[in-house]
Amino acid sequence: MNTSRGPRLEFAVGAFLLLALASVLVLAIASTNGKFGFARDSYELTARFTNLGQLRPNAPVKVGGVTIGSVSKIDLDPAKFDTIVTLAIDSRFNEIPIDTSAQILTGGLLGESYVGLQPGGDMEVFQPGEELVYTQPAVDLMQMVGKYMFSGAGEDGAATGAAAPDAAAGDTPPPTEPTE
Repeated sequence: MNTSRGPRLEFAVGAFLLLALASVLVLAIASTNGKFGFARDSYELTARFTNLGQLRPNAPVKVGGVTIGSVSKIDLDPAKFDTIVTLAIDSRFNEIPIDTSAQILTGGLLGESYVGLQPGGDMEVFQPGEELVYTQPAVDLMQMVGKYMFSGAGEDGAATGAAAPDAAAGDTPPPTEPTE
């Protein structure tokens, strides 16, 4: 009686192990974006930013939503205290105009950060190792929300309906509209 259960149990354990190994392989491929450690032919450009937000190495570099490279390195300039981001751009995209701007963007409300490039119209193109001059830093959403939540009505008090001291005292006449 036990002899018929043995092969079935061994087959079930073997099938489970094969399924587990296959799922680990799928996860490994997905986590490396299918690159397997083999570097594609690429060239480097640099960009300076004052605020990176949540940008990390290996973040995508996109033009119009299409990934054309990745962030290969992030350094700090010890003299200017700017962040220098090195972009590894796929060599297929070797005609990026020299007046292209770079911005750190976020995919969705809480998604991953990436570098978005907005190509310019110049006929001259970047050469490997050159620096993007036009950059915009990341927008800190928490700081922006806090600024608008806790700043009140602003400096003129118009949103709260508070009158200026001079107007309350009646010293200044109300504005008049020009007559035709």
